[in-house]
Amino acid sequence: MQRLKEILRKIDHRGYSAYQELKKRQFQFSTFELFFDHIQKDPFAPATKIRVRIPQDIAKFPGWTFKNRIRRVALEDFLLRELNTRSHRFSKKRGEGKSGAIFSYQPSQRVLERSAIHIDEKFLEARFFIGLPSRGRRILGNEAEAMVFYDISRLIRYSLFYENLVERDLERHIKTIEDAEYLRNRLNELGLVCFVANGSILPRRSGVDDHPMDSKKAIPFIAPKELESTIELPNYGAIKGMGIPEGVVLIIGGGFHGKSTLLRAIQDGIYNHIPGDGREFVVTVKQAIKIRAEDGRSIVGVDISPFISNLPQKVDTRNFTTENASGSTSQAANIIEAIEAGAKLLLIDEDTSATNFMIRDSKMRSLVPDDLEPITPFIDKVRPLFNDYHISTILVTGGSGEYLKVADSVICMQNYLPKDFTARVKKLGIEERGEGKFGLIRSRIPLKSSLNPEKRPGKTQAKAKGLKKVIFGPREIDISQVEQIVELGQSDAIANALVYIYRRLMDDKKTMSQIYKIVEHELVEKGVESFSTHPKPAHLAEFRILDFAFTLNRIRGL
Repeated sequence: MQRLKEILRKIDHRGYSAYQELKKRQFQFSTFELFFDHIQKDPFAPATKIRVRIPQDIAKFPGWTFKNRIRRVALEDFLLRELNTRSHRFSKKRGEGKSGAIFSYQPSQRVLERSAIHIDEKFLEARFFIGLPSRGRRILGNEAEAMVFYDISRLIRYSLFYENLVERDLERHIKTIEDAEYLRNRLNELGLVCFVANGSILPRRSGVDDHPMDSKKAIPFIAPKELESTIELPNYGAIKGMGIPEGVVLIIGGGFHGKSTLLRAIQDGIYNHIPGDGREFVVTVKQAIKIRAEDGRSIVGVDISPFISNLPQKVDTRNFTTENASGSTSQAANIIEAIEAGAKLLLIDEDTSATNFMIRDSKMRSLVPDDLEPITPFIDKVRPLFNDYHISTILVTGGSGEYLKVADSVICMQNYLPKDFTARVKKLGIEERGEGKFGLIRSRIPLKSSLNPEKRPGKTQAKAKGLKKVIFGPREIDISQVEQIVELGQSDAIANALVYIYRRLMDDKKTMSQIYKIVEHELVEKGVESFSTHPKPAHLAEFRILDFAFTLNRIRGL
């Protein structure tokens, strides 16, 4: 601690580069160790990254708070939110540029494993960012000393010591997340793909604000009696809500009655949510993926023949490649790629689908015979997909009754409340469609040479550019339509994982499916940090293998 003061006083009023003397240095304080992992080049450059390590005999977190993985993740999430909130209070202007700033990774409403906080039986470690003070690019040593020894020391004490936290809030946070994870793990044995608890608040404040709509405006979710399930949770006891069964499920209803709102909640149910979000007990199987048309995306070597064949000019759809996919070919490829990556539930909204891919009614079939139509619509494959591969589908539709012929369950949204219309549909005597086979799913072998992450020889580049783009080598990967990537840290982690598979896995022999399984195993066993291209990252968040696969498949030239 004294040594740090000496250095800051020595470099006071020197050029900003003198701060580099702190780089890779470790300083012992009375209650924690402080590490300077990265020093910014100037007050306007990306901030300095620091790391603090607190012994557990000082932090004093009880064993029950991290006794298993899900409790540990919940505790780390809670601590990151405490650190993030309080860092704004202790951050103050201490010069030019970022001088005096203190900030951490910004979490969303979801609870994810992140690299910013780690806790075990011995230590609690937190990684965050600061702006080292200067004026006129001259070091303000006194300001830096006050920042470290007063602001940061207090931030650590009030955010990361158990005795200074509200135990009731921490316990609620951990137990809520544990119950949600337990609920999700029960879905398969209950024959469900999703559960929406009674009282859930599904609408959000706006399209750009993921917080819940004001409770005075929002209509709490209530399950229809026919679909109501009661499940016993380990911490909070019995909970009631709508269980959505496996198979082909339609969500119908008039415009603006909540169909898409329900689907968005279902697609976000792959994540656990913080208490107060309104979706704490809206849980969906982890292997659920949102499918949509994606005009203009590239497709490389995908067998889309289950949906599309006999194209003009004898294009081989068993090994389909294009730099500019149509709506139908992109949606077909998205489904095949999802299956290849292990999807078990497809989530589809007709509003973002290609019409000619979704349906082809009897009148159109009579005008254009099947042997002249290269597209086999999804309606002909949705039941074989479940029968042959046990992959369910939840489809939002309001403009066509064709899918009523293949549905196992029909949910009608009326004024944001669900009604079970399954029995009513059966009474209509709608003729069921015949069932065939889905077709084979072939896994591809990617060529290592097509995934080089080097921007130039010896210079690797792999990072997120905002939430919806990844910079990989000389290329930009557009992931704006991969809707279930929800945090910047996930995009960054996926970029790092792409470098990982290039360096360690790709050998022109392993299939995509084999690569996915290895990456998923690494993620589960070692955590997201194992993919990092830099030591001690402070900004990575766990991702799903489905979202990793969708990013990989969007690399042009793969």
